[in-house]
Formats: sequence, structure tokens, C-alpha cells
Amino acid sequence: MSFTTLRSFSSKITVLGGFGNKRVHIRPPIIISATNFGNSLFLRQYSSKKKYTEEHEWIDVDDDGIGTVGITDYAQTSLGDVVFVEIPEEGKFVKKSDNIGAVESVKAASDIYAPVSGEIIKSNSNLTDKPSLINSSPESDGWLCKIKLSNPDEFKELLDKQKYEEWCNSESH
Repeated sequence: MSFTTLRSFSSKITVLGGFGNKRVHIRPPIIISATNFGNSLFLRQYSSKKKYTEEHEWIDVDDDGIGTVGITDYAQTSLGDVVFVEIPEEGKFVKKSDNIGAVESVKAASDIYAPVSGEIIKSNSNLTDKPSLINSSPESDGWLCKIKLSNPDEFKELLDKQKYEEWCNSESH
């Protein structure tokens, strides 16, 4: 497998010369991976930023096509103090929207759904002993599992940060 990664940066720069000053917005980085299957070459493209679901899961895909999955800060705030986490089973193949676990708090219980299809290659066993990691660090140390994506197009369909925030603030939510 070979990978080409454009380094992570997003900024505004000023271009001088020509017909005056112009402002240019640099797009977020794109990750393209090339995978050989027999004599065929398949290109996969990932955006290197996090994506979100309407069910309040997040996924951050690295340049190997492995997505780290967790619940959002919005979800953990709504749940309250988390007391138990059912972590996903490693080695299991899941389809997008399959139930992969659950989070229980003092206020409620919530199922966790796969944001994409693929194989669960790792679960965060730290959550078994310290479910409170979901509250203290929901979008980093409190991750639930890592999924090797089988259909990269599903990642592209998820919400970016702005659309997710709009969804959380909408009346229909």
C-alpha cells in the first residue's frame, strides 16, 4: 500500500501583484490512499477532518483508512455522568448504522451506531475500567473503537463540523 498525504493546513494567504491584493482560502487537506488488489489499483480519498452523524457519533479517519469512533461532547453532556460503556467486539464486521455498543449514564442509556461500514480492529478497553473518560475526554481519550473502512464513500456522506453544529441547534433535533 502506498499513500500520498497533503499536510494539514487551512489558512488565508494574501497574493500580491497582478491586479491588486487577493485573498485565497486554502481548502482543508485531502488524504488519498492507493491500494493494490491483484492487478487493479483503487484510490480512496479521505478528508482529514472529523465527521459526525445525526446520532452524535464522530469519526476521524487517518491516512491508512482507519477511523477512530466515539460519541460527541454534545452527546456526553446530554447523557450526564457515564457509569458503564459496552465496547464493540474486535474483529467484527459492521455495516453503517449497525449497533456497535452502548453507553449508560445516571440519566439514560444510549446505543452507539457504526458511522461507516468496516471491520472493528480495536476497542478502547480503558473504558471498561474508566467509563468517565467519555465525560472528561469524549473526542479524544474517550474514543470507543477503530474501524477499518470498507466503503470510503460513506465517510464523505457524513456531516462536517458546521453541519453537525447546525443539526444540534435545529428545532427538529
